[in-house]
Amino acid sequence: MSHDEKQRVLDYLSRRVEERMPAAYITHEAWFAGLSFYVNENVLVPRSPIAELIEQGFQPWLQDHDELRILDLCTGSGCIGIACAHYLPHALVDASDISPSALEVAQVNVDRYLLEERVELFRSDLFDDLPAARYDLIVSNPPYVSSEEMQTLPDEYGHEPALGLEAGSDGMDIVARILCEGAHWLRPGGIMIVEVGDSMGHLVARYPRVPFLWLEFERGGHGVFLLTAEQLQQYQPQFLEECQP
Repeated sequence: MSHDEKQRVLDYLSRRVEERMPAAYITHEAWFAGLSFYVNENVLVPRSPIAELIEQGFQPWLQDHDELRILDLCTGSGCIGIACAHYLPHALVDASDISPSALEVAQVNVDRYLLEERVELFRSDLFDDLPAARYDLIVSNPPYVSSEEMQTLPDEYGHEPALGLEAGSDGMDIVARILCEGAHWLRPGGIMIVEVGDSMGHLVARYPRVPFLWLEFERGGHGVFLLTAEQLQQYQPQFLEECQP
């Protein structure tokens, strides 16, 4: 290594140790589902266990076909939507986020993988500003950290956008909206997959009668549920009750 390269490594280590800066923000690179993504402090560092589901093509719940439509809500860096397009070559993906800065990062990654024809980005508060469509799969890693838990997170999380983490007193404000509206956006036989992490207990407490299917992962991770379009429709009265102001 040259002197300049050695100095750069030392600078990186110094920022990681002294500033508690996540390594992905220092190098502007993170790996997800075997793919490299550009990241900065406008998006969360990709780390969702949903990557494992994507690599498996969401089998056995999703059948790849010529008209497969996928919606990635709260896309951030675009890693979930882009990985879906990579592993499901027939899929058309819509990816949305409320943050213009996050969408700029996502666009960099869409361009990197030459997916402009198959991944379309939208600025939208969840479903609010999306064009009318029906999807085979809605997938999301939304904000789900409670206000109390935000105060106890390691210092590294202080570099990540709070908009992508915090979601009300129990962390379920955004998830409740997704459940409330999701049935209108899924095709018959479609599925919804959402990560709620350690807040899964809060979700079950809100909806004790809803039969969430909690998915298991070989490489670790938890707190990811699956519901079918039919289940979303069946339990919509309960979801609507939680969405009332």
